[in-house]
Amino acid sequence: MEFLSHTLANGLEIVAECNHDAATAGLGFFVRTGSRDESDEIAGVSHFLEHMCFKGTPRRTAEEVNREFDEIGAHYNAFTSEESTVYYASVLPEYQQASVDLLADIMRPSLREDDFDMEKKVILEEIQMYLDQPPFGMDDQIKELHLGNHPLARSVLGTDATVTDLTVEKMRAYFQQRYTPANVFFVAAGKVDFPALCQEIESRCGDWETTQTGRDTPPPCGQSLFKTVQRDSSAQQYILQLADAPASEDPARYAAKLLATVVGDDSGSRMYWEITDPGLAESASVGHYEYQGAGMYFTWLACEPQQAEVNLARLEKIYQLVQQEGVTAEELLQAKNKVKARVVLSSERPRNRLFNVGGNWMQRREYRSIANDLAAVDAVTRDDIQEVLHRFPFSAHSTIAVGPLAELSAAD
Repeated sequence: MEFLSHTLANGLEIVAECNHDAATAGLGFFVRTGSRDESDEIAGVSHFLEHMCFKGTPRRTAEEVNREFDEIGAHYNAFTSEESTVYYASVLPEYQQASVDLLADIMRPSLREDDFDMEKKVILEEIQMYLDQPPFGMDDQIKELHLGNHPLARSVLGTDATVTDLTVEKMRAYFQQRYTPANVFFVAAGKVDFPALCQEIESRCGDWETTQTGRDTPPPCGQSLFKTVQRDSSAQQYILQLADAPASEDPARYAAKLLATVVGDDSGSRMYWEITDPGLAESASVGHYEYQGAGMYFTWLACEPQQAEVNLARLEKIYQLVQQEGVTAEELLQAKNKVKARVVLSSERPRNRLFNVGGNWMQRREYRSIANDLAAVDAVTRDDIQEVLHRFPFSAHSTIAVGPLAELSAAD
């Protein structure tokens, strides 16, 4: 593995993890923009804009974009999150130039009003589907409940009202502000010809005009609230809890991930043996998610309505016990083995390394090799776990329950 980087005169960065033994290449543009960078008035514009980038450019129609990706056998797509919008393709190495040409082209979309009006209907349908299907948008609801007005509480999809009111002029202004070279970088992983890549990016993106933009990363002020939402159409009771956790810049994030594995991995964890294995719930797990300036523990549980209060009590008991006693040496070793196996297995595809390299550069402007991550996991001690529990107690969480129950008591 060799890490290489280059910056164009306009500020656009190119970073690559080159592996000449790989059989494929992962390529993509990462834009430092997502729902946290929007205002309440234009909530959902980042995700909407992602759709519009595939609706045609001054050089290609929407049909030509898709056809040309297909012609080179690319596995291509895009996604929008709270912090980023990513456009990527996995290809055979001989199609590096063609892929860069296509990806760079869609990064400068036409944003025609007719396409905008048509795609708005698709986005509104997507929002309605999200709200109609279990667990009925509770991911957004728990963030709003726990984080209040924090930027990370904003929905990636936006709302029916904000998307309906959004105009193409506001989208164009947002594009000009956020899709500037200083806020965009290109990532490559796998069998990459880096000198050729730099020339290709220079020829296609070197004339992009730069404007200054930034991001606010206020610390979260998590609350401890409980909310029940009745949905008669739901057969199960869905419970989601959110607690503060180490942020992406915090070295304690590795201890947090191991702690979450011990407490709520989907097999062999405390939640598994206490709740899932006895048949009290279809699923119960907890995961650690990291963002710039903030981190979150998400606890997820789905069960029969009559088991909801029993499961809430069991969750609280699990939290209290780990808070008081920490984790055992055996649990920590097992968690390390699980996490390290996932790191290695996921890294076998260049596309997965693309997201890893890009995510690290997005959050910390840092390159981390597989060996770096494995060493960081190995270095975590039980004292590190205890320190995380002290700084970020599981007990300081908010809970939302969605399902047929009209009332559900919080566990004492």
